[in-house]
Amino acid sequence: MNLSELHSSEIKNLDLLSKQVVEGFITGMHKSPFHGFSVEFSEHKLYNKGESTRHIDWKLFAKTEKLYTKKYEEETNLRCHIIIDNSASMHFPMIKNQTLNTLTKVGFSAVSAACLIEILKRQRDAVGLSIYSDSYEYYAPEKRSERHRKMLLHQLEKLLDSPSKTTTDTYKYLHEIAEKIHRRSLIFLFTDMFQTNQENENLFEALRHLKFNKHEVILFHTFDGKLELNFDFGNSPKKLVDVETREEIDIYSEKIQEKYKILVDNYFKELKNKCLKYKIDYVPVDIHNGFSSVLTSYLISRRNFL
Repeated sequence: MNLSELHSSEIKNLDLLSKQVVEGFITGMHKSPFHGFSVEFSEHKLYNKGESTRHIDWKLFAKTEKLYTKKYEEETNLRCHIIIDNSASMHFPMIKNQTLNTLTKVGFSAVSAACLIEILKRQRDAVGLSIYSDSYEYYAPEKRSERHRKMLLHQLEKLLDSPSKTTTDTYKYLHEIAEKIHRRSLIFLFTDMFQTNQENENLFEALRHLKFNKHEVILFHTFDGKLELNFDFGNSPKKLVDVETREEIDIYSEKIQEKYKILVDNYFKELKNKCLKYKIDYVPVDIHNGFSSVLTSYLISRRNFL
């Protein structure tokens, strides 16, 4: 399957799809400034002045002109846990047959998670998964086995086919997840940050709970840039229906687009500043812009975590 076919075909096999996406990502990294973070270097770390030169990889130095020392098995492996918000708002926009070019927010999150699982497999890192909506729908602890990976991919594929019609209190389930994950881990949270019943302060208290347990937290703020950020609904009147509360409103989007954009931009800045305050990595991800930012965030976080 060529690249154009990959992007236009309905998603049916996340295992194969994630392998193709990750292969393309790694190929692209070899041509980018992030070459030093490539998965090829998963068993190396930068040499620090004063360390023994005994474990320097001179062959790698010849390729990169940078000093790396070899890392032992126990140094290279880490634990990761992926958390996905499966509330009704994450199933926006409404799409019947999802492809890489046309994804809902939860579809984007599922494919991103599958790609993370693929690259984690290559790094021999353990991975777990949590999915929540109005209940804690799924939990699997961090493991490395191939059987475990297949089980996680099966759960992610179910997200693509099972629309949610519920609201959620993200903070509630983050507290539960924090109680389940005992060993220090990298935590990846995919959510659109829509909270209907509670202030975001409760959400950040839950994120602080994870930080208190010594985990590193990466928040992937998932959104539709065209519709949710730029409010681009064309110049004809539209009836908008809240997917969680079912409230309706008739609007001309062009009349409020400018004011809406200012309010949303301010909200994004507020989220970023709060994450900075609590030392949480904030990564806004537009579902139309591919998966590179997600995978790059993992590689950078992994390097800093070890």
